[in-house]
Amino acid sequence: AEKVLGYDLLSLCLEGPRDELDRTRHCQPAVRLMFGLGSVSVQVVESCVAAAGYSVGEFAALVFAGALGFAEALYAVKVRAEAMQKASEAVPSGMLSVIGRREANYKFACLEARKHCESLGIENPVCQISNYLFPDSRVIAGHLQALEFLQENARKYYFTRTKMLPVSGAFHTRLMEPAVEPLAEVLKSIEIQKPLVCVYSNVDGKKYMHSKHIQKLLVKQVVSPVLWEQTMHSVYERKQGAEFPYTYEVGPGKQLGAILKKCNLKAWKQYNHVDALEDEEAAET
Repeated sequence: AEKVLGYDLLSLCLEGPRDELDRTRHCQPAVRLMFGLGSVSVQVVESCVAAAGYSVGEFAALVFAGALGFAEALYAVKVRAEAMQKASEAVPSGMLSVIGRREANYKFACLEARKHCESLGIENPVCQISNYLFPDSRVIAGHLQALEFLQENARKYYFTRTKMLPVSGAFHTRLMEPAVEPLAEVLKSIEIQKPLVCVYSNVDGKKYMHSKHIQKLLVKQVVSPVLWEQTMHSVYERKQGAEFPYTYEVGPGKQLGAILKKCNLKAWKQYNHVDALEDEEAAET
């Protein structure tokens, strides 16, 4: 990873500083590498029926499924992260995690937030759903002024909780368009194979069909909402009475497991978490 990235990622992960690790250009490869460490612990490759990765984690899923080589994928993530960091610095923007009541109308709230931005003189403001997490939970991304407006008017839109995410920009919106071409060029130079197991795309929640399909949607994903809730429904669709497969979340944190519990309680009962660092500590003791 150090050879591909040009800096000591392991040292940055273990020693910080935290503000540097939180920068998009460093955070995305760090998440990517955590998967590489953790996946060794999962002894279910032969029986695996599906894989999916959240946002940049989709590269990890494709490496796991044999569609991308580790070094090539890591380099693509490096280019993606640096381009997204640059796009983030061009416009003051961010992401707002929202939990709403059933009456919440996220798209109407975004529309009014954009109108507010226009009243401030902001041309072509961005405020849209960027991540579908689970029922009644969304991430909204766009201009900071729009997100501040939504926080201030949360009760009007039936939002029960809002929280700004510690990211540097409005990912998965058109504010990331400057990152599209750099990633597209890199992916054209990488050999992409048909996955050995089904991998589901963030863009439409459906299975990747072939290498060109992967190339196209990985680029589109940068400026498209992450349909994670829809993906969970696609992955775990079963005939009534059919058993659910074991599910492994690999890497730091159990956020995706928590989302699965909200989307499909029966599937979550077969959920397991694999943390690379925990495994290494156990091996040392």
